[in-house]
Amino acid sequence: MFYNSTRNSTVKVNSAEAITQGISADGGLFVPESIPALSLDEIKAIGNMNYADKAAFVFSKYLTDFTDAEIHYCTDNAYSTKNFETESIAEIAHLFDGTYMLELWHGPTCAFKDMALQILPYFLTTSAKKINLDKKIVILVATSGDTGKAALEGFRDVEGTSILVFYPEDGVSPMQKRQMKTQEGSNVGVCALKGNFDDCQNGVKAIFTDSDVKAKLDENGMMFSSANSINWGRLVPQIVYYISSYAELVKDGAIEAGDKINIVVPTGNFGNILAAYYAKHMGVPVNKLICASNINNVLTDFINTGVYDRNRQFYATVSPSMDILISSNLERLLYLLTDRNDTLIKEWFGKLAADGRYEVTDEIKAKLKEEFCAGCCDDEQTKQTIHEIYEKYSYTCDTHTAVAVKVYEDYKKITGDTTKTVIASTASPYKFSAAVLEAVQNGKSDLDEYAMIDKLAELSNMPVPSALADLRNKPERFSDTIVKEDQKKYVLETLGI
Repeated sequence: MFYNSTRNSTVKVNSAEAITQGISADGGLFVPESIPALSLDEIKAIGNMNYADKAAFVFSKYLTDFTDAEIHYCTDNAYSTKNFETESIAEIAHLFDGTYMLELWHGPTCAFKDMALQILPYFLTTSAKKINLDKKIVILVATSGDTGKAALEGFRDVEGTSILVFYPEDGVSPMQKRQMKTQEGSNVGVCALKGNFDDCQNGVKAIFTDSDVKAKLDENGMMFSSANSINWGRLVPQIVYYISSYAELVKDGAIEAGDKINIVVPTGNFGNILAAYYAKHMGVPVNKLICASNINNVLTDFINTGVYDRNRQFYATVSPSMDILISSNLERLLYLLTDRNDTLIKEWFGKLAADGRYEVTDEIKAKLKEEFCAGCCDDEQTKQTIHEIYEKYSYTCDTHTAVAVKVYEDYKKITGDTTKTVIASTASPYKFSAAVLEAVQNGKSDLDEYAMIDKLAELSNMPVPSALADLRNKPERFSDTIVKEDQKKYVLETLGI
């Protein structure tokens, strides 16, 4: 299996090269040259494996330059109760008739990003050895809240790497901010940016492709790589849990092999729902992929109209990990939908960079409507949904998962579709305790962050994850704040070059 760049289809690298580079030199994203197929029998068989073996089976289809031993080294170390608080790794909760919560937040940072970022350091260090790379790998990350902490935790003290994370100063929850500012490790760095997530992400992408910066790194025996979902090594682990969840539902008798399911994903950067798209096209029987957005609804508008327009008001919401107006992984989807037309991709994303807007062809609009449905909701609807789920089902969900539930409920009313449905639950409610507690109680609280967590634990009867409880007594290590124009300078100074 080789990988092409979305902006130059003649680029051809193996998975180890794609993972270590993170992004192609032309600014494109790496995409596998084909999507491997799984039979229904293979999917059923996955249901009888532990999670590490499920992941190894899927990875063997994409990382064909890795040996079985190398893949199992990565999966066995990443997916264990050493890192996750449940043996299943990804839990499935039966919410109500025919609807299932795929809980992806039982890892060390209590967010779905752990599912990929616990294994990415193993992928990256194994890849570096495979291609005889003798440089220090510098991981540069832009985060809207969850990726940053998950990447910091995954790469903490990993030999031969350093990691620097940028987050929007006022664009993450207090708990997400505290997780990052207290991060342990000798090779980690964290910096706040005056701006939003898109400012962080645009700066990181610009630094990645800056020839002067790359030359300076090369002179000092370093190279950049990415832990954002622009890195294929971040995206491929997310495919696993959609295949796994289907196999588990078959095994448990909730569905018959071959029955179609809907998948609902709250998403901002489009990576998590793109992974579901890959799972579908590998062979998982999927009826609709339902894309859920908060009031920053650029993806909803795009899927419904074919016009991508980031020239709109940006909102800071109670679901901050979705506060994104430039969805990077959409480039991968459009590359596939255009039959790998790199000329069109360069044209559209050139317009996005220059004008903040592009419109796809009628053919692509039709393909989008065939695969996806999309909806959005605001903060008040999000909180109301949390309250209703708590009252009806004694289930407490976070502000991102609630967006998905609300959009799914709207979808059912509009379509009458009763297909059994998996909703991606992307974070622990304790990461957003102020908003969740306000929703559950139907009123704001004047308690401090940790008192809110204690109160939420009392009401929800859910244990507080140890990773969050332990933050109470950790000292803050990082306090830098910069403007976006200084991002490049800050990176070079932090690296000492």
